[in-house]
Amino acid sequence: MGELKDTAKGLGNEVAGNVKQALGKARNDPAQHAEGVAQEKKGELQQGVGKVKGALGDRV
Repeated sequence: MGELKDTAKGLGNEVAGNVKQALGKARNDPAQHAEGVAQEKKGELQQGVGKVKGALGDRV
């Protein structure tokens, strides 16, 4: 069950990070762009955790 939750949260963070990056670039705001990059990476990590949990099944 945690697999789906982590994967969904990760996808949400990745999308939000991409939006922040685009806004930061459009507004010429390097801080917002950097925040978006960090959030995207967090989302990628969360999705990876979800995949690991899925591979391990109920052992986690």
